[in-house]
Amino acid sequence: MTQTSNRFFDEAARLMNDAAGVAQGVRREFDTMLRHQAERILGDLDVVKREEFEAVKEMARLAREENEVLKARIAALEAKAKSEPRPAESKFAAGSGEGSSGQA
Repeated sequence: MTQTSNRFFDEAARLMNDAAGVAQGVRREFDTMLRHQAERILGDLDVVKREEFEAVKEMARLAREENEVLKARIAALEAKAKSEPRPAESKFAAGSGEGSSGQA
């Protein structure tokens, strides 16, 4: 009776071990199938990858910084232009009839 009892428990333990292995295999297959399905859905949605998003984000940041530098440069040039008299305006203002009266 002892040997029969041990054999029964050995078979039951082996059956349970096999069932656990099958369950792990089913879980792995389910995970793989789910992952492929999610990748297919995301591919159909045309979702941008994080690396691409970060690269474009960095490009936008650099463009904003360059834009700020150019704005400051334009403002400085405009301020300089307002403070300096224009040579063309002062020349024509002083001799307004100089070009036409010399020929007549």
